[in-house]
Amino acid sequence: MDSKVAVVAIGGNSLIRDKTHQDLPSQIATVEETCRHIADMIAAGWSMVITHGNGPQVGFALRRNELAAHEVPMTPIDVIGAETQGAIGYMIARALDNELKVRGIARPVAPVITQVRVDRNDPAFRNPTKGIGGFMSKEKALEFAREGWTVREDAGRGWRRMIASPIPLEIIEQDAIRALLEAGFIVVAVGGGGIPVVRDEAGLLKGTIAVIDKDRASSLLASALKAELFLISTAVEKVALNYNKHEQRWLDRLTLSEARRYLAEGHFLAGSMGPKIEAIIAYLEANPRGKALITKPEAIQSALAGQTGTWVTAEA
Repeated sequence: MDSKVAVVAIGGNSLIRDKTHQDLPSQIATVEETCRHIADMIAAGWSMVITHGNGPQVGFALRRNELAAHEVPMTPIDVIGAETQGAIGYMIARALDNELKVRGIARPVAPVITQVRVDRNDPAFRNPTKGIGGFMSKEKALEFAREGWTVREDAGRGWRRMIASPIPLEIIEQDAIRALLEAGFIVVAVGGGGIPVVRDEAGLLKGTIAVIDKDRASSLLASALKAELFLISTAVEKVALNYNKHEQRWLDRLTLSEARRYLAEGHFLAGSMGPKIEAIIAYLEANPRGKALITKPEAIQSALAGQTGTWVTAEA
């Protein structure tokens, strides 16, 4: 593998632009737009693994299951994760393949359904905190509670089912992803954080009811591949301190120690920038020579040229 390797994690905004564009044609159009920006990186000589979120799509699939439960069997959460990985991986692979062909770039694209191992004794299983599916009334939530779900009221927006979000430990298809990269493929993998699996007493893999944070799993993969760049594409052009407050300050660069300090001070919220900064910290701790970048899709090229985005490195 002669070219530089990047792991590019694209967020929900790269798949669904807003609440009025959640239909499939709109999702495909948004994916195509994101892939144009990714193709710019490939044209500049990067090899890469593209990872992606799947939160809204899992919620849609869960709702379809519920509406059709009187006709067909329900689908387990781990299988829903696999289904959405396949669907989104297909959309990204097709859009990127078409974009590269239009540009005359001969790089094959391979989506890989990816399992990610977690610890079956992870404390997250005892305290589910990740919302899944849509909001609902208290009465409906109590029905789900009687079925065994953990339900919680969410900041006045309604009740929601909660699911465990354990720490990713091992990417099962890691060697296959590396082999594809070495063969010249652009790889789409670790969709939605990967399908969560555990090993039983006999060491055999088993699906589990959980979701894995996409950025944490992407960080684990970037570390394992020793990728030169870990790029998180999100809704904002840069990271900020005191976000959306009067004293907000955009950050061009961060060191690892600064990232740790600002995270501890509460600048990066758990529901937004926090997991991204945690993922970058883990990547740089495992790969001190690497670089991390946070920016929005349309700013990727200017960010790589040093004109925008927030760069994070182990040292100044």
